[in-house]
Amino acid sequence: MTWPLKIVILGLSLSSSWGNGHATTYRSLVRGLHEEGHEVIFLERDVPWYANNRDLAEPDFCSLSYYRSPQELLDRFATVMKQADAVIVGSFVPDGVEIIDAVAALNPNLLCFYDIDTPVTLAALDQGSEEYLARRQVPRFNVYFSFSGGRVLDRLEDQYGARRAVALYCSVDAERYRHTGERAKWDLGYLGTYSRDRQPTLLRLLLEPARQLSTMRFVVAGPQYPDDIDWPPNVERIEHLPPSGHASFYSRQRFTLNITRSDMIAAGWSPSVRLFEAGACQTAIISDFWEGLEELFPVNQAAIVARNSGDVVRALTSIPDIDRKALAQSAHTRVIANHTGRVRAQQLARALIEPNEVAAGISSRHHQEVNA
Repeated sequence: MTWPLKIVILGLSLSSSWGNGHATTYRSLVRGLHEEGHEVIFLERDVPWYANNRDLAEPDFCSLSYYRSPQELLDRFATVMKQADAVIVGSFVPDGVEIIDAVAALNPNLLCFYDIDTPVTLAALDQGSEEYLARRQVPRFNVYFSFSGGRVLDRLEDQYGARRAVALYCSVDAERYRHTGERAKWDLGYLGTYSRDRQPTLLRLLLEPARQLSTMRFVVAGPQYPDDIDWPPNVERIEHLPPSGHASFYSRQRFTLNITRSDMIAAGWSPSVRLFEAGACQTAIISDFWEGLEELFPVNQAAIVARNSGDVVRALTSIPDIDRKALAQSAHTRVIANHTGRVRAQQLARALIEPNEVAAGISSRHHQEVNA
């Protein structure tokens, strides 16, 4: 296999960020691959909920095509997939099990899986649920790229039979995520689609502090929140915020809140893309705690950990601006050095080109990149 690479990615969505975090992860990674000189063909299932909410219909950094069924995928793109250096199937692709079997039957040069939802995937497999990946398919991949590192990689190989499990965290496009120079409008903000398991933490770490700090301003951006939520009057709601508005959103916050899904907390080493986005925009981070956070964003140096509303209230009322800016700068330095799309693209390409060894800085067994 030679450089540059031709890579086909079958992912949930690149064209629409509506209601999913996959699009921003793919955009950053694929842009990085393009900057490194690789050719990427992204294949996306044409579904109405994304078709009606496309905020990147014609990317200039890859070829984007749509298909309506697994059969159409094979009819139109089988030759492309057979000729590619690697075919990467992502998590939550509709009819994923059928598609993985069909692509494997083509005998591509490398068949890989990119799990942007690893703890969710493994929990589902343990329960016998195989919505987009069957347990029997895990050993078929040359490389199983995982959103999560740490012990999860050992589990993938030892319990699920992955040939080679490699951590490939999400990343941020440093050219598009930077401080805009706008003045702060909100004291604390949160960006995320509604999730039932995250909602209690949002109540505890944002809505309760908002009620206690009635003179401060808060904001929650993201779709699908139920109508019966009692939003305090000083909490602004933004129903949908496209990626083009993220940098401005973060730049107008004194602090931003990171909330992690329960499966991700249990697994550890599962950083949200929102952490990297906020860091790139030089916004101070308040986060819930999970294993691996300290290595990625050292507590009280690059992020504040909050376990209850009192922790948030203290951060908002007692941290001087000079210390807040130092927190933000520390996070920014780490993100730009270790978590940009281009860095992640280099790690992905290295893992594909060097199939017999885990590329330095990727595997959670060797945390070089997070300790830099």
